[in-house]
Amino acid sequence: MQSDDVVLVLTSTPDLECAKTIARQLLAEGLAACINIGSPVLSLYEWESTMHESEEIPVMIKTTATRQALLVDRLIALHPYELPEALVLPATGGHAPYLAWVQQQTKKALG
Repeated sequence: MQSDDVVLVLTSTPDLECAKTIARQLLAEGLAACINIGSPVLSLYEWESTMHESEEIPVMIKTTATRQALLVDRLIALHPYELPEALVLPATGGHAPYLAWVQQQTKKALG
């Protein structure tokens, strides 16, 4: 993977306000180019030997490979969960002008 390759970071938050707070901070710090906040979803999972069902807000964050480690560290620091989801998926293709825009947006804070 090249340093300026675009990646997608996935997480979920307990509510919309938390998702918006995290998104605004990541954008303000130049760690992300664009963040999509989805509609509530039902998450089912086992945590500490107990089955849970809870409504969560999915969050999709676009950044570059160069910024991903900083972004994940910052996401974890801002997140209220003890063990926040932070999955990084490479973008193996896409609309070239959009990918270039993501690269441009995340380079602004590097200079």
